[in-house]
Amino acid sequence: MLLYGLDFLVFVGIFGIVALSLNLEFGFAGIANFGKVAFFLIGAYTYALLSKIGIPFPLCLIAGALTSALFGLLISLPALRLRTDYLAIAILAFGEILRLIVKSESWIAGGDWGTSVAPAISIAGASHHVGVLVNIGLVYFCLLICFVIAQLLANSPYGRVVRAIREDEIAAEALGKDRAKYKAQILMIGSAMVGVAGGLYVQYLHYVLPDMFVPMITFTVWIMVLLGGPGNNWGALLGAGLVELFKYGTNLAKPILPLDPINLQYILFGVLIILVLFYRPQGLLKESPIKTKALELVRYGKGVVNNKAGK
Repeated sequence: MLLYGLDFLVFVGIFGIVALSLNLEFGFAGIANFGKVAFFLIGAYTYALLSKIGIPFPLCLIAGALTSALFGLLISLPALRLRTDYLAIAILAFGEILRLIVKSESWIAGGDWGTSVAPAISIAGASHHVGVLVNIGLVYFCLLICFVIAQLLANSPYGRVVRAIREDEIAAEALGKDRAKYKAQILMIGSAMVGVAGGLYVQYLHYVLPDMFVPMITFTVWIMVLLGGPGNNWGALLGAGLVELFKYGTNLAKPILPLDPINLQYILFGVLIILVLFYRPQGLLKESPIKTKALELVRYGKGVVNNKAGK
């Protein structure tokens, strides 16, 4: 049971990073990325292939982030010209095509059979519990870095422009803001984050398979963001924790359930997302307010003016 709980913490951290990346794209920029699993796969396979030839762990992780960011840029060039619904379909198709390619080509990390992946840190003679504890520290260190980056972006003039583009693209472009450039940049940053998560994911599991990257991964991450609250980084982490707790809870209850836990999860996830969209469309946590120096000066200035007017 202790190992199960530690395993739960690792996956909360990994999918917390993925949820943060989607929150940057959808919550702040309004990009409907339904191919999130594609960049997760790219980060995972980049890590697996480089670790096979003896590249050190940090370099494998960085390479996975950079490769995912590059693909994020490449897919953004044609895709961001599409309308929101067509954009979602295009990126979803890209993710599934990518999975089928790595599944059918045996020279890419074993094809359908997959391949083993060396752990990030191997401690001779250490128990499995120690290895999981090391992974918890590693995963949450990466999560902290991603969270700080997401918060700094959200509470900066750059983040203010991104939110303005999300709210009204035409108005933002009228003020000289290049919509395509900002969206491509956010897609690159989000893809880099999920690439890191992909590397952490496969090095923890010690293997990589194409069927680990099915579209349901994307939909699960969307549930995390919608449940926690789009536009709120704390909400993304809250949603990741709740969804993983839900998944692990149904697996624990397997002996007394009338259905297979996986099928039951799909059913309940569908019900959950309908309830959230109907009764709490803003999520459990509301969108975080913008905190930039310019806005603080405006608020402070207004306060000074009001005080003088009162006198």
